[in-house]
Amino acid sequence: MSTGKKPKPGAAEKPRSRPRTGSRVAAMMALYQSDYMGESAETVIDQFIKHRIGIFPGSDGYDDGRIPEADIPLFRALVRKTAENGETVDGILTQHLDKDWPLAKLDPVLRALLRAACTELWGGKEPPARVVINEYMDIAHGFFSGEEPRFANGVLDAMARTLRADEFQPPPAR
Repeated sequence: MSTGKKPKPGAAEKPRSRPRTGSRVAAMMALYQSDYMGESAETVIDQFIKHRIGIFPGSDGYDDGRIPEADIPLFRALVRKTAENGETVDGILTQHLDKDWPLAKLDPVLRALLRAACTELWGGKEPPARVVINEYMDIAHGFFSGEEPRFANGVLDAMARTLRADEFQPPPAR
């Protein structure tokens, strides 16, 4: 419902809510924590829901590893599916990495990001592959300032073209 009022020039607008992006950030961070600490996916999911996802007193945005807003069902599904299908996900990822850059050699945060993205690309047709790539590229740019986003983009594009080849076919001639 519109009040008909226009914001004052120079007034700060409230940032657009992106709970699905928050879910992907949380999933990537949870996968990293699970891998690094050797904790089960379910333990990490519970910890994130209780202590990291949502607005907390004294918290401002993504400070201190907190995620202000997330689609909890998407977060759970990404972490669980990645954990339950770890060998398959890692196998798909390995097929799209240069032989000189095995999965174990990747930065652990980048590895977690690629695993979460791979799970989404492998998992079905929604959201479209280009949306998945764009979401994870936004996340990569939030975590890395070097060559990692460019590297991630190449891997994600190659995986998407393999896992969702039909989305990259040219339209039929008329």
